[in-house]
Amino acid sequence: MPYDLTLTDSPTTAAPSHSPSSRWIKRGTRSFWRANIALVLAGYSTFSLMYCVQPLLPVLAREFGLSATQSSLALSVTTALLALSIFVAGAVSEMVGRKTLIAASLCSAAALNVLAAFAPSWPLLLLARGLEGIALGGAPAVAMAYLAEEIEPQALGFAMGLYIGGTALGGMTGRVLTGLAADLGGWRTALAVIGALGLASAVGFAALLPGSKNFVRRPGLNAAYHLNAWGGHLSARGLPWLFAIGFLVMGGFVAVYNYAGFLLTGPSFGLSQAAAGAIFLVYLFGMVASSLAGAAGDRFGRAPVLAVGLLIFAAGLGLTLAPALLALIAGIALVTIGFFVAHGIATGWVGQMANGAKGHAASLYLLAYYLGSSVLGSAGGWFWTKDGWGGVVGFVAVLLIAALVVAGRLARLAPPHRS
Repeated sequence: MPYDLTLTDSPTTAAPSHSPSSRWIKRGTRSFWRANIALVLAGYSTFSLMYCVQPLLPVLAREFGLSATQSSLALSVTTALLALSIFVAGAVSEMVGRKTLIAASLCSAAALNVLAAFAPSWPLLLLARGLEGIALGGAPAVAMAYLAEEIEPQALGFAMGLYIGGTALGGMTGRVLTGLAADLGGWRTALAVIGALGLASAVGFAALLPGSKNFVRRPGLNAAYHLNAWGGHLSARGLPWLFAIGFLVMGGFVAVYNYAGFLLTGPSFGLSQAAAGAIFLVYLFGMVASSLAGAAGDRFGRAPVLAVGLLIFAAGLGLTLAPALLALIAGIALVTIGFFVAHGIATGWVGQMANGAKGHAASLYLLAYYLGSSVLGSAGGWFWTKDGWGGVVGFVAVLLIAALVVAGRLARLAPPHRS
């Protein structure tokens, strides 16, 4: 039987929080695995497109005569505009449907990545990357909302972990393939290849994702509704602390990866672009960690698993200070594991903690998350220029200390866990 290629969600009159159990997508069913594979493809496409420029930052700096901080704008402008577009995307998805918006976002972002490959100047490349960020805004928050609305609550942590695993797959393959393609055909070829793969993933997503059963379409742009939804989440007891976690851990994670490329290709190690890009293979650990973290959070409670993730991140950060290449690789692997544990737990927790309007809650989390990527990720360049890798490590260590303080606050707010 061929898959349904329609991109429309099926609206219902029942709110998701009151959906009868028969309407949930249940773990182990064909629909469950179709939904998860589709969203893994969406996560892959989103993050491969977004972060494919990261291993190219040293190349772009040489190509256009830029500093490390200036070259990081190729990533930061994308994540900054994505953070802002997420708000509009959440509202638009309420009108047109989850699946429709995600598919359109992935297709247009892939096309813009191909256009960036042909940009004749730095300002035009930044323009293409900025527009790509706006296009991608329709994917992450809406994907999280779809999972929270459609997947049975007992399996939400597992499903969210798989989705985060898909983002890890995209982050890894986008960076690794970019490094290889850049060595073989130059940075323009690398961007074009990632764009083509992103388009193929978007088609797969549209073919596989089941239509919504618990989604309520809201015709028209009701500004009061959206403002009330965002205001309600910002005044909720625990959600703002989860938003802070996203801001801090994502900012620290991007800072590590942004300037690790300069360290690896610089005089300390002197690696080629392809060899430096291969460091992103440690994302495989992140893919596993995110899935395990979601299941562990369902079983043991989210607060302790979040704290463990942050401590793993901190241990890996310290290990990167060792002068040996193997120690640096092991440290970045631990940083990656810790980040995906913390992020996987936080995303699932947002969906659980939000009282209705889950798309709006996800959009606020991702606003903080991508602002962390843009602001803190680029800020790390100042520390790199001033104090080298030790400066970057010190900067990220401060962010992790703040995140641990926030995690302690969340632990006090969390209800006792019942396995």
